[in-house]
Amino acid sequence: MTSYISGAVSLQILLLIAVISHVSGVLKLTVTPERGTTLIISSTQAKDCQVCTGSGRSRQCAASLSLKDNKRVPLEFECSKPQDAFRVEIVLNIECTTKSCSGHIIQADAGSQPLQDFPRRFTWNIKAAASKAFKLDFTETGLRQIKSSERCPDKHTYSLRASQTTGNIVVGKYCRGGTIRSAQILNQGGLSLDVPAGQKLQHGQFDVSVGEDIKSLARISLTLPGGNPSSSELLSPNYPDSFPDDDVMEWYFQVPDKFKADVRFLNVTQPQCLKKETAVEYHSKERGALVQSLDNPQPKQVQGSFLLTLRNCEMDRRRAHSPGLSLNFEVSASRTSSPVLCNVDLSKTEGLSLHVDNVRPDSDCEMKMNSETMEHVTVVSKGELSFQDCFPGDVQVTATMVIECSHLKDCPKTPVELLVPLLPPCLPAPLSRVTWTLRPAEDGTVKLVSPTGPLKQALPGQPCNDSILIKMDEEHGPTIGLFCPKGAIQNVLVHNNMSVTWRSSMGREALRTYFKHVLTATFETEIRERYIFTVSPSRDTPVLVATPGWPVGMKSLSTVSWMVSVPPKMEAHLMFANLSQPKCNNGHTNIRVQRVGSPEEDYSRREDEEAESELTVSESFYLNMSNCVPEKGDFGVIIKITLQERTNVLLMIILSVVAALLVIFAIVLVVVCMVIRKKKKQLSHEVSIYNPAGTNFLPGQNGFPKTREDNESHVYDTIEDTLVYTHLLKKGAEIGINGELDTYQSFAGHTDSQKPLASKDSSVNDKEAHQPYRFSSQGPPLPNRPLSHNQPMVSNEIYQTENQSEEESFPKLGPRLEPEGGN
Repeated sequence: MTSYISGAVSLQILLLIAVISHVSGVLKLTVTPERGTTLIISSTQAKDCQVCTGSGRSRQCAASLSLKDNKRVPLEFECSKPQDAFRVEIVLNIECTTKSCSGHIIQADAGSQPLQDFPRRFTWNIKAAASKAFKLDFTETGLRQIKSSERCPDKHTYSLRASQTTGNIVVGKYCRGGTIRSAQILNQGGLSLDVPAGQKLQHGQFDVSVGEDIKSLARISLTLPGGNPSSSELLSPNYPDSFPDDDVMEWYFQVPDKFKADVRFLNVTQPQCLKKETAVEYHSKERGALVQSLDNPQPKQVQGSFLLTLRNCEMDRRRAHSPGLSLNFEVSASRTSSPVLCNVDLSKTEGLSLHVDNVRPDSDCEMKMNSETMEHVTVVSKGELSFQDCFPGDVQVTATMVIECSHLKDCPKTPVELLVPLLPPCLPAPLSRVTWTLRPAEDGTVKLVSPTGPLKQALPGQPCNDSILIKMDEEHGPTIGLFCPKGAIQNVLVHNNMSVTWRSSMGREALRTYFKHVLTATFETEIRERYIFTVSPSRDTPVLVATPGWPVGMKSLSTVSWMVSVPPKMEAHLMFANLSQPKCNNGHTNIRVQRVGSPEEDYSRREDEEAESELTVSESFYLNMSNCVPEKGDFGVIIKITLQERTNVLLMIILSVVAALLVIFAIVLVVVCMVIRKKKKQLSHEVSIYNPAGTNFLPGQNGFPKTREDNESHVYDTIEDTLVYTHLLKKGAEIGINGELDTYQSFAGHTDSQKPLASKDSSVNDKEAHQPYRFSSQGPPLPNRPLSHNQPMVSNEIYQTENQSEEESFPKLGPRLEPEGGN
């Protein structure tokens, strides 16, 4: 408890430890301000009396003194009766965030006996979050407003203050014990308590919290008591001075059940206005909004709680002695026992009936029709009604209307408007429900269209935020659905007797201007389905529709169709959610989708087939569902329809083919590159060398032998597979080399992995001299390089067998030719 009070920084605001002594007419005492508070001692008689602190050279005296920081301070008052010259104020600051406030107002005055002889003011400055209000709760004690000249019986006077950029505004002065239960002030302000000298402070607590979202200077809430007639007198801010320019003040009155309130202006002064006009507004759930001039008589016998708003204009203050705006008014509550007469005439509307039911039989409400007491009143044409002690919560007012025709030719040829009837305001409660019963011919259909725009079905994920609901039912049968404005359902066709029920939670005044024309009904020829809905989805908003009766399943053997309009270059995406299928005793359920004008169905599933959860339709289409005779379970589903841009199928196919070809090409390219790289890697290790110096060797660590002064222009690094030595020999033949050089045969002797053998003593016979070249099967052919005639061709001693002599090798072929591609 101690931590709570310390955190709240209560009006235990001041722990004063005082030591008093009278020496030569000087009052001495020692004070210790409570932490977080500021103690201000001020005098209006500065020349005659001062308050001093310190001693010796540090002694200071002044007409006012401000103390804080919870430190002991000795004080001396240099006059014989400082209580008559000084005034004490204890100040505490409280700040509120958007969720909570830093403290509460706790009236406590522990151990302040010396300062009890001084006039004291306890002040709580409260600051709300930006553009918010703070709230003070006076429920425990209650407050009543008084005029500035009045005094409270217990000598404790409270003042409410609002702080604005133009200065402080006194919302009002109050005493304990009254009908005021709370106060809300916008932005910042405060509460102060004045206690006269010698008066002991009464303990108490007022809670401080974050207020509501108000748009006025302040809002005072009152609860008018029941029992004997009682009244509350109230004053405008700054009374008797003017209320601020172009500002708003609010009072909320909570009227007990079975009581009515009267508002009476006692004193009014009005300003000269430059802009706007002064006015008083009354807001209540039962009556709606009522705007009154300050000159007109104010409402009498107001039922239920209401909000009274005082609005000021932009005043012309240039004129001398301009009175401004001030208001003194009285609100009283009393219980009336006199009956309220109400004449109802429905003769101009054929088929309309009015019903007034007492829904609280234990109440004191007494209803009469033509002087006969009734619990349930029904007016068909005309009736004289009276209500005594009947309040909005005691009765329910409804209306019904029947529109029927036995043959189609007898049905109305023009559309029938389903209108909310305008009832007299003397009824104790507003109209809450209207039901139209529509009975077409046996071979007829009822078509319903909303004159204010398409309807939407109230479903999970698609709620109706309006206070207006339209329920469609089959007469004595299942519910079709619950609907409200602002949707995509253009019209509804029902092949059966049906009823339309309009419900409202709005007040009486709002009903007169908000929604008069509910639906338009037309009687048409028979349709094959039991229900048909025409739906026109919007491009940006998904539409939810459900089978009739949802969440209850469809009626046995009933059918329903949705005609869905899809704009050009768009397609509809269907998603079936919450699909429930029964076990059929007779027949099958069926879900079918067929485009308009198409002879074939795009989709069809029975209950014993696996249904797809999503489907896309590229044109306007019919969605048809039919039920079987269920043995177990129900048939029902919610369908979500979403419009989207149509996909170009041909373009998608072409792009897919191109993409596939690109992928194949990339794969082939990678494979080719890998093969070439592998072959080059092999060639870099196994290479056939044409060496004109006559020495054969294998590639490896030994490197190439250097001859002709290291001129390596005739050395082949690699030999391509596609080239053969005969390419060079053919060119050699052109310059006189004989022999058949156009045949390439593998070499049966040593491979490149062996050291080549060369014998100078060997010779070849004439037959061998004309044999084709023989190469190693592992050695690649020479590359195609350009010929050079600058150097003679040397004898070819490559790939000689181990037993072959020099004479057995090929004869000299004349001058050496540089192979093509040489360096």
